[in-house]
Amino acid sequence: MTLIDSVTAWYTTHMSHASIVALMTIESSFIPFPSEVVIPPAAYVAGNPDSVLCVTGNYLVDVALIVLSGTIGAMLGAIINYLLSLWLGRLVIYKFADSKLGHLCLLNSDKVRRAEDYFNEHGKISTFIGRLIPAIRQLISIPAGLAKMPFGQFLLYTFLGAFLWNTVLAVLGYVAHGQADLINQYSHELSIVLIALFGFGVLYVAVKQIIKLRKSKAANR
Repeated sequence: MTLIDSVTAWYTTHMSHASIVALMTIESSFIPFPSEVVIPPAAYVAGNPDSVLCVTGNYLVDVALIVLSGTIGAMLGAIINYLLSLWLGRLVIYKFADSKLGHLCLLNSDKVRRAEDYFNEHGKISTFIGRLIPAIRQLISIPAGLAKMPFGQFLLYTFLGAFLWNTVLAVLGYVAHGQADLINQYSHELSIVLIALFGFGVLYVAVKQIIKLRKSKAANR
């Protein structure tokens, strides 16, 4: 069984709407977790009658339910960031970002500052636009909370941005499902590519963290 076959089998058996909500809540909070590994595969396997995501038997409706579940999760995670920033304030948030725990979450004060600058430059609409930008998406709720953006507006813009982003990801899974025969034909080659990409990603993050640590040590000397 290839990697793609294994992943598909796991998603078919284990992925549910509740787990999509939970994973997307994590993805949308300050904990790094890519939505790209949640929504597209879920939309892909929803067309499988054996999948727990095949709820109605109508593939398009089932994909729409996945988008809705992902959007609910994204909003919950964004609300967590918003409320923490609102209650804790700028000083605590920036200290956390530069703490060891913050670094484990791939945070630092520069990332938070960039998100805050983006919010200040583009205004409240940035909570919508920022949901579509990978480098900003998980953090845009923090400056919204720091700026005490009206909660109703925050929810509206966050919903629209998250819904649009999840729709794009679901469409990718939907299109991939339409090419299932082609994917199965080249599943071994695709597995090798995915493993290589994953290894490159891990190496990139590791090297980046090592460089940051060296710079930090050099600055403290």
